[in-house]
Amino acid sequence: MLITEDDLTRFEAHRPRLEAVAYRMLGSAGEAQDIAQEAFLRWQAADRERIDVPEAWLTKVVTNLCLNEVTSARARRERYVGQWLPEPLLAGDPMLGPADTAEQRESVSYAVLTLMERLSPVERAVYVLKSAFDYSHTEIAYILEISVANSQQILHRAKRHLADGKARTEIDEAAARRVVEEFLAAATSGETEPLVRLLTADAIAVGDGGGKVPARARAFEGAVAVAKFMWGLFRPGQAKRALVGGSPEVYVASANGGPAVVAALDGRVVGILCLEVTAEGIAAFRNQVNPDKLERATARWAGEDRGEPLFNAF
Repeated sequence: MLITEDDLTRFEAHRPRLEAVAYRMLGSAGEAQDIAQEAFLRWQAADRERIDVPEAWLTKVVTNLCLNEVTSARARRERYVGQWLPEPLLAGDPMLGPADTAEQRESVSYAVLTLMERLSPVERAVYVLKSAFDYSHTEIAYILEISVANSQQILHRAKRHLADGKARTEIDEAAARRVVEEFLAAATSGETEPLVRLLTADAIAVGDGGGKVPARARAFEGAVAVAKFMWGLFRPGQAKRALVGGSPEVYVASANGGPAVVAALDGRVVGILCLEVTAEGIAAFRNQVNPDKLERATARWAGEDRGEPLFNAF
Protein backbone atom coordinates (compact mmCIF):
# COMPACT_ATOMS: atom_id res chain seq x y z
CA MET A 1 0.00 0.00 0.00
CA LEU A 2 1.41 3.37 -1.06
CA ILE A 3 2.47 5.37 2.00
CA THR A 4 1.58 9.04 2.21
CA GLU A 5 3.57 11.81 3.80
CA ASP A 6 0.97 11.95 6.57
CA ASP A 7 1.39 8.21 7.22
CA LEU A 8 5.16 8.66 7.36
CA THR A 9 4.84 11.59 9.77
CA ARG A 10 2.54 9.60 12.04
CA PHE A 11 5.01 6.73 12.22
CA GLU A 12 8.01 8.95 12.85
CA ALA A 13 6.17 10.55 15.75
CA HIS A 14 6.03 7.11 17.37
CA ARG A 15 9.54 5.90 16.44
CA PRO A 16 11.37 7.20 19.58
CA ARG A 17 8.90 5.44 21.88
CA LEU A 18 9.01 2.25 19.82
CA GLU A 19 12.81 2.21 19.95
CA ALA A 20 12.69 2.84 23.70
CA VAL A 21 10.31 -0.10 24.21
CA ALA A 22 12.55 -2.37 22.15
CA TYR A 23 15.73 -1.21 23.90
CA ARG A 24 14.33 -1.95 27.33
CA MET A 25 13.24 -5.40 26.21
CA LEU A 26 16.43 -6.32 24.37
CA GLY A 27 19.21 -4.29 26.02
CA SER A 28 20.63 -3.42 22.60
CA ALA A 29 20.31 -0.08 20.79
CA GLY A 30 21.17 -1.60 17.42
CA GLU A 31 18.55 -4.33 17.75
CA ALA A 32 16.02 -1.75 18.94
CA GLN A 33 16.58 0.33 15.80
CA ASP A 34 16.21 -2.77 13.62
CA ILE A 35 12.94 -3.67 15.36
CA ALA A 36 11.54 -0.17 14.86
CA GLN A 37 12.49 -0.25 11.17
CA GLU A 38 10.78 -3.61 10.73
CA ALA A 39 7.69 -2.11 12.37
CA PHE A 40 7.82 0.70 9.82
CA LEU A 41 7.86 -1.82 6.97
CA ARG A 42 4.81 -3.52 8.43
CA TRP A 43 3.12 -0.13 8.88
CA GLN A 44 3.89 0.64 5.26
CA ALA A 45 2.36 -2.66 4.08
CA ALA A 46 -0.72 -2.48 6.32
CA ASP A 47 -4.20 -1.25 5.45
CA ARG A 48 -3.71 1.86 7.57
CA GLU A 49 -7.26 3.12 7.08
CA ARG A 50 -8.43 0.21 9.22
CA ILE A 51 -6.02 0.99 12.08
CA ASP A 52 -8.01 3.02 14.59
CA VAL A 53 -5.24 3.57 17.15
CA PRO A 54 -1.79 3.63 15.51
CA GLU A 55 0.04 3.73 18.88
CA ALA A 56 -1.59 0.52 20.08
CA TRP A 57 -1.10 -1.20 16.71
CA LEU A 58 2.55 -0.24 16.43
CA THR A 59 3.29 -1.13 20.06
CA LYS A 60 1.75 -4.55 19.49
CA VAL A 61 3.90 -5.08 16.38
CA VAL A 62 7.10 -4.00 18.15
CA THR A 63 6.37 -6.04 21.26
CA ASN A 64 5.77 -9.21 19.27
CA LEU A 65 8.89 -8.63 17.19
CA CYS A 66 10.81 -8.24 20.46
CA LEU A 67 9.34 -11.46 21.85
CA ASN A 68 10.69 -13.32 18.84
CA GLU A 69 14.03 -11.54 19.09
CA VAL A 70 14.43 -12.31 22.82
CA THR A 71 13.99 -16.02 22.10
CA SER A 72 16.58 -16.05 19.30
CA ALA A 73 18.93 -13.75 21.24
CA ARG A 74 19.03 -16.21 24.13
CA ALA A 75 20.18 -18.91 21.76
CA ARG A 76 22.91 -16.60 20.42
CA ARG A 77 24.03 -15.68 23.94
CA GLU A 78 24.70 -19.32 24.70
CA ARG A 79 27.54 -18.94 22.19
CA TYR A 80 28.56 -15.48 23.41
CA VAL A 81 32.18 -15.19 24.46
CA GLY A 82 32.33 -14.33 28.16
CA GLN A 83 29.71 -12.50 30.18
CA TRP A 84 26.87 -10.76 28.30
CA LEU A 85 25.88 -7.28 29.53
CA PRO A 86 23.42 -4.79 28.00
CA GLU A 87 24.50 -1.87 25.85
CA PRO A 88 24.79 1.21 28.12
CA LEU A 89 23.27 4.51 27.01
CA LEU A 90 24.59 7.87 28.17
CA ALA A 91 22.41 10.52 29.81
CA GLY A 92 20.01 12.29 27.48
CA ASP A 93 19.79 9.51 24.92
CA PRO A 94 16.15 9.46 23.72
CA MET A 95 16.22 5.67 23.57
CA LEU A 96 16.26 5.60 27.38
CA GLY A 97 12.58 6.53 27.24
CA PRO A 98 10.49 8.06 30.02
CA ALA A 99 12.12 8.78 33.37
CA ASP A 100 9.44 10.78 35.18
CA THR A 101 8.82 8.29 37.99
CA ALA A 102 11.12 6.26 40.23
CA GLU A 103 9.75 3.07 38.71
CA GLN A 104 10.50 4.25 35.17
CA ARG A 105 14.04 5.21 36.14
CA GLU A 106 14.62 1.91 37.88
CA SER A 107 13.31 -0.11 34.91
CA VAL A 108 16.01 1.29 32.60
CA SER A 109 18.83 1.13 35.14
CA TYR A 110 21.80 -0.95 34.09
CA ALA A 111 21.27 -3.27 37.04
CA VAL A 112 17.66 -4.03 36.09
CA LEU A 113 18.44 -4.42 32.37
CA THR A 114 21.03 -7.00 33.37
CA LEU A 115 18.59 -8.80 35.67
CA MET A 116 15.98 -8.88 32.88
CA GLU A 117 17.83 -11.92 31.57
CA ARG A 118 16.10 -13.79 34.40
CA LEU A 119 12.68 -13.15 32.87
CA SER A 120 10.80 -15.10 30.26
CA PRO A 121 9.99 -13.15 27.08
CA VAL A 122 6.38 -12.49 28.09
CA GLU A 123 7.40 -11.49 31.64
CA ARG A 124 9.85 -9.05 30.13
CA ALA A 125 7.16 -7.57 27.86
CA VAL A 126 4.61 -7.09 30.65
CA TYR A 127 7.19 -5.57 32.99
CA VAL A 128 8.46 -3.09 30.38
CA LEU A 129 5.02 -2.04 29.16
CA LYS A 130 3.62 -1.54 32.67
CA SER A 131 6.58 -0.30 34.69
CA ALA A 132 8.32 1.78 32.04
CA PHE A 133 5.49 3.00 29.82
CA ASP A 134 2.52 2.83 32.19
CA TYR A 135 0.27 0.84 29.89
CA SER A 136 -2.82 -0.46 31.64
CA HIS A 137 -3.32 -4.18 32.07
CA THR A 138 -6.23 -3.91 29.64
CA GLU A 139 -3.91 -2.45 27.00
CA ILE A 140 -1.22 -5.04 27.74
CA ALA A 141 -3.80 -7.81 27.44
CA TYR A 142 -4.66 -6.54 23.94
CA ILE A 143 -1.00 -6.23 22.91
CA LEU A 144 -0.02 -9.71 24.12
CA GLU A 145 -3.40 -11.38 23.52
CA ILE A 146 -3.74 -12.55 27.10
CA SER A 147 -6.30 -11.89 29.82
CA VAL A 148 -6.14 -8.91 32.16
CA ALA A 149 -5.82 -11.26 35.14
CA ASN A 150 -2.95 -13.07 33.45
CA SER A 151 -1.20 -9.77 32.76
CA GLN A 152 -1.45 -8.87 36.44
CA GLN A 153 -0.09 -12.24 37.51
CA ILE A 154 2.79 -12.06 35.05
CA LEU A 155 3.78 -8.58 36.30
CA HIS A 156 3.81 -9.82 39.88
CA ARG A 157 5.96 -12.80 38.88
CA ALA A 158 8.35 -10.60 36.88
CA LYS A 159 8.89 -8.23 39.80
CA ARG A 160 9.51 -11.18 42.10
CA HIS A 161 12.16 -12.55 39.73
CA LEU A 162 13.85 -9.14 39.54
CA ALA A 163 13.96 -8.67 43.29
CA ASP A 164 17.20 -9.92 44.78
CA GLY A 165 15.85 -10.01 48.32
CA LYS A 166 18.26 -7.38 49.61
CA ALA A 167 17.02 -4.14 51.08
CA ARG A 168 19.15 -1.64 49.20
CA THR A 169 18.57 2.03 49.92
CA GLU A 170 19.30 4.15 46.87
CA ILE A 171 20.94 7.56 47.25
CA ASP A 172 20.48 10.76 45.29
CA GLU A 173 22.47 11.72 42.20
CA ALA A 174 24.78 14.20 43.90
CA ALA A 175 25.69 11.74 46.66
CA ALA A 176 26.23 8.98 44.09
CA ARG A 177 28.61 11.21 42.13
CA ARG A 178 30.63 11.89 45.29
CA VAL A 179 30.90 8.16 45.90
CA VAL A 180 32.12 7.63 42.33
CA GLU A 181 34.76 10.33 42.75
CA GLU A 182 35.84 8.75 46.04
CA PHE A 183 36.01 5.39 44.29
CA LEU A 184 38.24 6.74 41.53
CA ALA A 185 40.53 8.39 44.07
CA ALA A 186 40.77 5.12 46.00
CA ALA A 187 41.26 3.04 42.84
CA THR A 188 44.27 5.12 41.85
CA SER A 189 45.75 5.38 45.34
CA GLY A 190 47.75 2.17 45.02
CA GLU A 191 46.04 0.66 48.07
CA THR A 192 43.09 -1.71 48.27
CA GLU A 193 41.90 -0.85 51.80
CA PRO A 194 40.33 2.53 50.84
CA LEU A 195 38.43 0.69 48.10
CA VAL A 196 37.19 -2.04 50.42
CA ARG A 197 35.66 0.58 52.72
CA LEU A 198 33.56 1.93 49.83
CA LEU A 199 32.08 -1.45 48.89
CA THR A 200 29.30 -3.60 50.30
CA ALA A 201 30.52 -6.91 51.70
CA ASP A 202 28.84 -8.79 48.84
CA ALA A 203 29.94 -6.45 46.03
CA ILE A 204 30.45 -7.91 42.56
CA ALA A 205 32.36 -6.83 39.45
CA VAL A 206 31.72 -8.19 35.97
CA GLY A 207 32.79 -7.16 32.48
CA ASP A 208 31.68 -7.73 28.90
CA GLY A 209 34.38 -7.77 26.23
CA GLY A 210 32.44 -9.82 23.70
CA GLY A 211 35.58 -11.76 22.89
CA LYS A 212 37.09 -8.63 21.36
CA VAL A 213 38.54 -7.06 24.50
CA PRO A 214 39.87 -9.12 27.42
CA ALA A 215 37.29 -9.46 30.20
CA ARG A 216 36.97 -12.11 32.88
CA ALA A 217 34.14 -14.54 32.10
CA ARG A 218 33.12 -14.94 35.75
CA ALA A 219 32.28 -12.17 38.19
CA PHE A 220 34.55 -11.13 41.03
CA GLU A 221 32.61 -11.53 44.26
CA GLY A 222 33.15 -9.97 47.69
CA ALA A 223 34.59 -6.61 48.70
CA VAL A 224 38.22 -7.73 48.93
CA ALA A 225 38.25 -9.55 45.58
CA VAL A 226 36.48 -6.66 43.84
CA ALA A 227 38.80 -4.07 45.40
CA LYS A 228 41.89 -5.98 44.23
CA PHE A 229 40.44 -6.24 40.73
CA MET A 230 39.61 -2.52 40.57
CA TRP A 231 43.05 -1.57 41.84
CA GLY A 232 44.56 -3.72 39.10
CA LEU A 233 42.20 -2.29 36.48
CA PHE A 234 43.41 1.27 37.09
CA ARG A 235 47.03 0.32 37.71
CA PRO A 236 49.35 1.82 35.05
CA GLY A 237 50.80 -0.63 32.58
CA GLN A 238 52.35 -0.60 29.13
CA ALA A 239 50.40 -3.69 28.08
CA LYS A 240 47.09 -1.93 28.76
CA ARG A 241 48.12 1.15 26.82
CA ALA A 242 49.18 -1.05 23.91
CA LEU A 243 45.86 -2.91 24.02
CA VAL A 244 43.70 0.20 23.56
CA GLY A 245 46.23 2.28 21.66
CA GLY A 246 47.01 4.82 24.34
CA SER A 247 46.01 6.10 27.77
CA PRO A 248 42.25 6.81 27.91
CA GLU A 249 40.84 9.88 29.62
CA VAL A 250 38.56 9.14 32.57
CA TYR A 251 35.32 11.03 33.25
CA VAL A 252 32.47 10.76 35.74
CA ALA A 253 29.24 10.47 33.78
CA SER A 254 25.73 9.01 33.87
CA ALA A 255 24.56 5.92 31.99
CA ASN A 256 21.07 4.46 32.14
CA GLY A 257 20.17 6.96 34.82
CA GLY A 258 22.93 5.88 37.18
CA PRO A 259 26.52 6.86 37.98
CA ALA A 260 29.17 5.70 35.57
CA VAL A 261 32.80 6.10 34.65
CA VAL A 262 33.56 6.72 30.98
CA ALA A 263 36.96 5.97 29.48
CA ALA A 264 37.54 7.75 26.17
CA LEU A 265 40.49 7.80 23.80
CA ASP A 266 40.71 10.28 20.93
CA GLY A 267 36.97 10.92 21.17
CA ARG A 268 36.10 7.23 21.12
CA VAL A 269 34.45 5.63 24.15
CA VAL A 270 36.45 2.52 25.00
CA GLY A 271 34.70 1.59 28.23
CA ILE A 272 31.70 2.45 30.39
CA LEU A 273 31.84 1.26 33.99
CA CYS A 274 28.35 1.38 35.50
CA LEU A 275 28.20 1.50 39.29
CA GLU A 276 25.33 0.35 41.47
CA VAL A 277 25.60 2.80 44.36
CA THR A 278 23.50 2.31 47.48
CA ALA A 279 23.43 3.85 50.93
CA GLU A 280 25.34 0.78 52.13
CA GLY A 281 28.13 1.28 49.60
CA ILE A 282 28.92 0.31 46.03
CA ALA A 283 27.15 -2.99 45.39
CA ALA A 284 28.20 -3.71 41.82
CA PHE A 285 30.48 -2.71 38.97
CA ARG A 286 29.38 -3.67 35.44
CA ASN A 287 31.99 -2.82 32.85
CA GLN A 288 31.08 -2.64 29.16
CA VAL A 289 34.17 -2.75 26.93
CA ASN A 290 32.80 -4.60 23.90
CA PRO A 291 33.38 -2.03 21.11
CA ASP A 292 30.23 -3.15 19.29
CA LYS A 293 28.18 -2.00 22.28
CA LEU A 294 29.89 1.38 22.58
CA GLU A 295 29.23 2.80 19.11
CA ARG A 296 26.08 4.71 20.06
CA ALA A 297 27.72 6.02 23.23
CA THR A 298 30.69 7.21 21.17
CA ALA A 299 28.40 9.06 18.76
CA ARG A 300 26.65 10.78 21.66
CA TRP A 301 29.93 11.47 23.47
CA ALA A 302 31.19 13.40 20.44
CA GLY A 303 28.47 16.01 20.94
CA GLU A 304 28.72 16.26 24.72
CA ASP A 305 30.20 19.13 26.71
CA ARG A 306 31.97 16.74 29.04
CA GLY A 307 34.45 19.09 30.67
CA GLU A 308 37.97 18.14 31.69
CA PRO A 309 38.88 14.51 32.42
CA LEU A 310 39.69 13.58 35.99
CA PHE A 311 42.88 11.81 34.92
CA ASN A 312 44.30 9.47 32.31
CA ALA A 313 43.89 5.78 32.97
CA PHE A 314 46.93 3.52 33.17
